[in-house]
Amino acid sequence: MKLVQHGGQPDNPLMPTVIGSSPALARVLDIAGRIAAGQAKVLITGESGVGKDVIARFIHCQSPRAAQRFVALNCASFSETLLESELFGHVKGSFTGAYRDKIGKLQQAHRGTIFLDEIAEMSLRMQALLLRFLENGEIQPVGSDGPPIRVDVRVLSATNRDLQEMVGKGEFREDLLYRIKVAHVDVPPLRNRKDDVAALIEHTLAKTGRSFTISDEAMALLVQYRWPGNVRELQNVIEQMTSIAIDDEIGLDDLPPSIAAPSGSNLHPRRERRRRLADELYDGLVSGDRHFWDDVHALFTNRDLTRADLRLLMRRGLAATGGNYRAVVQLFGMEPQDYKKLLNFLAAHECVVDYREFRQVSQDVLKPASGSERPIALAR
Repeated sequence: MKLVQHGGQPDNPLMPTVIGSSPALARVLDIAGRIAAGQAKVLITGESGVGKDVIARFIHCQSPRAAQRFVALNCASFSETLLESELFGHVKGSFTGAYRDKIGKLQQAHRGTIFLDEIAEMSLRMQALLLRFLENGEIQPVGSDGPPIRVDVRVLSATNRDLQEMVGKGEFREDLLYRIKVAHVDVPPLRNRKDDVAALIEHTLAKTGRSFTISDEAMALLVQYRWPGNVRELQNVIEQMTSIAIDDEIGLDDLPPSIAAPSGSNLHPRRERRRRLADELYDGLVSGDRHFWDDVHALFTNRDLTRADLRLLMRRGLAATGGNYRAVVQLFGMEPQDYKKLLNFLAAHECVVDYREFRQVSQDVLKPASGSERPIALAR
């Protein structure tokens, strides 16, 4: 795993941290770095979620305009009328709901860089307005009858669509394509740079603030997965897994079914199997139909019960007793003298669950007036 931060301007807060060391990513950064040194307009292409915005910021931060503003605008987020106002600005009273002048993104980016994300979603009329700006460098705010405003801005654009194909269908202006594609950076999908997957996972885990680890088996499946949603999907998957993780170890049972199981499999997800097993053991222990040392311990010794299974069982017990291990001993039908034996067993196999997160006294646990830790009544 390798976390690489590219760029030579550590004081610039916009400088993105670029994660990975694959040859494919290295080629992209090399091209982007050489393009950044000039003033050419740049088109960044690639599938959704590959990080086109990161490359745009990288180019800006490596450019002579790095000390100036970087302004981003997602063209798919606005209707045609709103997009015109966002891009060129408007004067008071010229726009529905507007009570004061609005400075457009192009003017905000004066002497800096503007990033037009999802430029393919612009209407033909908006494409014509953008083309006119690119030809003369002047903007006319909506509703303004004053002289045009000249701005100096470098334009970076991005899309996940085939603009040449759109030109053939009459959906995108060919003359605009030539204007925005003076230089071109194509960001490869994550499936073509698998060497970056482990580093991206490590970086995403680090941002959780907890010390998560991923088993070798789980990591192998994560690297092997095709990631159709690219880096954005990877980040979402890792965040989802860590948000519901039972402990700090992520294994095969914790992976989403789409990654852990073959497509079309009718088998229950492993996480569901684990929960069912823990629930069955818990019910048996509480009812007296099962015994911890005869059943649970034996299943674990024979490897029919995993550490994750055992931790989940203990979590259920601690949740029911407000985080009281002594009460768990009684709840599971063990003898009081088994308290230390249980803790030693759990510690020896790294299955101790932190009781503090369950330390909120439940209505299901009634403590005697003496303050003793042992409850006098327990209900499921």
